[in-house]
Amino acid sequence: MSPFGPREFQMVLLRRMADFQQDLVQEALVELGAGRAEMREANRRWQAMLRAPGGRSAAGRYRSVLGPPDGAVRRQLGDLDCEALTWRLPLWPDLRFEVLSLPGGGAVTEFLVRAPGAAPPPLNTLEDLTPWSCTVDEAARAFAPARPLEGSAPSRWRLGFTVRDAAGLRHGVIAEFTWGLLQRLPEVRALPGGPELP
Repeated sequence: MSPFGPREFQMVLLRRMADFQQDLVQEALVELGAGRAEMREANRRWQAMLRAPGGRSAAGRYRSVLGPPDGAVRRQLGDLDCEALTWRLPLWPDLRFEVLSLPGGGAVTEFLVRAPGAAPPPLNTLEDLTPWSCTVDEAARAFAPARPLEGSAPSRWRLGFTVRDAAGLRHGVIAEFTWGLLQRLPEVRALPGGPELP
């Protein structure tokens, strides 16, 4: 069996994103030199790793697949002393895959974040919220107060927040993220209130 490494792991991320962004995923697969059948097989192998009896911890699993992390910093989460491990993925050069690891190797979060030193996207209006444009953390900061909502799978997050469009009109938005990356806005509804005056 062929080795399972960073190339295959990127296909695992793409498999979940394909539920929402078929065209972007197809472009990414071309960049990887892969097809949809190979993506499905990579995902099948990943799921088998997750379900294997006596399998590795989350942190150990990512180390085995992605190699040593590019970055590791201590981070407090309440009373817990955690470690944020990050890896580079060629498909998303301005992002890093981050695993917030608990003592013992379990994981609190496993998702894409902005790379240190990379410029965050401009997030000011509804029009800025395009697929794959921002991470869940960036949207939560830009449109605070955002409320976290339950996702439809472990790798999915949703946020609810209010945002103005380019004309200044207010909208209530639900944004859906896969592996921490914006995929779509399944709900955008106009709210009372006219445009902001200069």
